[in-house]
Amino acid sequence: MSINSALLAGVSGLVANSSALAAISDNIANVNTTAYKENDVDFSTLVTSQAVKGQYSAGGVQGVTRQLVSTQGNIESATSSTDLAISGNGFFVTSTSPTGAASEFTRAGAFEPDANGFLVNSAGLYLQGWPVQPNGTFDTDPSDLSKIGPINVKNLGAAVEPTGNLGISANLDQTTAVNTTALAAYSASTNSMAAYAATGTGTAPDAAPIDFNVVDSVGGAHKFELAFEKTSTPNTWNAEIYAVPASDVTSTPDGQVASGQVVFNNDGSINLASTTLFGAAGAPPTITLGASGGTSPAWGTSLGIAGQGLNFDLSQLTQLASPSTVTSVSSDGASAGNIVGVQVAADGTVSALFDNSQVRKIAQVAIATFPNPDGLQEVSGNAYTGTLTAGSMTLKTAGTGGAGTIDPSSLEASTVDLSTEFTGLITTQKAYSASSKIITTADTMLDELINIIR
Repeated sequence: MSINSALLAGVSGLVANSSALAAISDNIANVNTTAYKENDVDFSTLVTSQAVKGQYSAGGVQGVTRQLVSTQGNIESATSSTDLAISGNGFFVTSTSPTGAASEFTRAGAFEPDANGFLVNSAGLYLQGWPVQPNGTFDTDPSDLSKIGPINVKNLGAAVEPTGNLGISANLDQTTAVNTTALAAYSASTNSMAAYAATGTGTAPDAAPIDFNVVDSVGGAHKFELAFEKTSTPNTWNAEIYAVPASDVTSTPDGQVASGQVVFNNDGSINLASTTLFGAAGAPPTITLGASGGTSPAWGTSLGIAGQGLNFDLSQLTQLASPSTVTSVSSDGASAGNIVGVQVAADGTVSALFDNSQVRKIAQVAIATFPNPDGLQEVSGNAYTGTLTAGSMTLKTAGTGGAGTIDPSSLEASTVDLSTEFTGLITTQKAYSASSKIITTADTMLDELINIIR
């Protein structure tokens, strides 16, 4: 009968509005939860078949909970460099343990290193990414979860950067007189400036040697010198590069790793096309030092270190009529250093910072995207798991293929708007009260019907 249907409609109203109140309660409780996504309850009608003409049978209402997972929260600044936010689509890929498989997805990026150095957020979820390969790249497979793993930012050991490039800015005095006696005795192979530096019995340079340091493969620093002797040919100087002490390298004569002539143009600039310090005229300004025990020139056998190439930039070497002087010597090597910080780039590249100014790539954060993120299944810890409704997951690097970029030192705020939720509380309470009135009214009418027989 119609009164019974009204009673049931009132009950459905109570149930639906109870669900709405529960969703609002969750939203308000999580107003400060990082990257929390607001839940909403949509109401839809329930319609019953009107079997008897002239009589209406109430159907009622049902509430359907809807997750607004795809809604972007505001990006707010944070104090830690490992606090991360995704600006755009996608989720961080996480696991529940450092050895577990990637299984949950979240936008809550408050990551901090745990006692073992793994990046973990406040819910205990471990951030996953592609580890760096030996060649410095990342194997970013879009569908293979086995290629990613937990990101560790502490257990990296020390960092060493062997010297590979050197730049020298200096001037040789063009007015220097030619020492004819020394020049006549000079021989790069038997009576050299390298020999003079090692034993004091060779030919001394005409200007103070230019000192520079070379860092080897294990972080040791070695002193080298670039020395010059003016020749009788205008704008031409004999030149040598040698190690001090000579025992640091294996070469003949002792300590010498390069010899030849440096030629200048009439305006005092260096003529690299005619310079023979590194081999034939115009040869690339490079010296190759072999590994310890290797073919000369090489590092000393007792050092036990790897070989390396040294590239020189002598473009700022001049010959002017002013005193010989060294303006600057630069190199890119660095001795052993310990990790002092972590930085994350917009493309998700995680790098360790060392106290020797070196930066070493560790991993690249993986971003998971879904065709329908609102269809993900919510789990505890402000995270989600994949479902058929959400569609197939694809791994991407940040900023590519529709995936959002990563904002370091930032967190995504909750999408809850308190003014909207408090308004919803009022309307939900009123709707709940109105539904209860339907039940009490239907109850009164049923009482009247029962009283007819009295």
